[in-house]
Amino acid sequence: MKYEHLGKTFNEVFRHYNATVNNINIHYVKGGSGEPLVLLHGYPQTWYAFRYILPELARHFTLIIPDLRGLGDSDIPAGGYDTATVADDIFLLVTGLGYDKINLVGHDFGGNVAYAYAASHRKSVKKMAILDIGFLNFNLANSPLLPQETKSLWWFPFQMVPGLPELLIAGREAVYLNWFFQNSSYIKNAITEQDLQEYVRCYSEPGGLAAGFNYYRALFDDMRFNEEQSKIKLKIPVLILGGEFSFGARAADPWKLAAENVQGLVIKNAGHYLLEEQPQLTLNALLPFLLTP
Repeated sequence: MKYEHLGKTFNEVFRHYNATVNNINIHYVKGGSGEPLVLLHGYPQTWYAFRYILPELARHFTLIIPDLRGLGDSDIPAGGYDTATVADDIFLLVTGLGYDKINLVGHDFGGNVAYAYAASHRKSVKKMAILDIGFLNFNLANSPLLPQETKSLWWFPFQMVPGLPELLIAGREAVYLNWFFQNSSYIKNAITEQDLQEYVRCYSEPGGLAAGFNYYRALFDDMRFNEEQSKIKLKIPVLILGGEFSFGARAADPWKLAAENVQGLVIKNAGHYLLEEQPQLTLNALLPFLLTP
């Protein structure tokens, strides 16, 4: 793992660690000082998705940025890809580091994991921010999976098929992952070739593709979990950020099914990958929310 291109200062502030939780190894990056803030990435990414906003956040918070189970440089177990289990990985990691109350930020699937964490450990989360993902439950009319009704969801059923997609995509990981980045971005060069290769490195590991697809294969388990947990809404402040050309303002609405105190903001000139397309605007939205007592 070499990240010289992120700069000497970055690599002095942030260090890489490994921890054993739930009988697997979880890789995480840690740095900064202050209250703990846990950042959870989505698919098809890793901790690296947060790279641009980490230095400023580290001035205010102790940052913990794990690679989710099966992804990045964490172990790739055969199962446990439902968000409740993945959230338990993160809870054990965080409490093992000595923190009993945290702030949470999650993008894409990381947002779903953040909700599972907050719902399972309601006294352990101070605030939560969700980046460009809708709340998943069985009432899909109120929980849109897509920013636009006309956009195809072909990859959901495709990636949920047991065993097949990894056979078809193996050796073509760069083409496949780049399709997501180009199709769901407004700023098409936000994820560079170097960035793409970092993500390809991880998803090309033996079992890496299957691990990513296993998050989709667990979606119905996640929906059942969310449906049950949302019977009692979260009381913590929740910020929902939607990329203007992705979920946009619609991102916040379904989360009102899960939490009482929901604020929504739109990140202008951004698609789904707002952390990389508009890192400064994303940071400008996150910091006031996270720093307000």
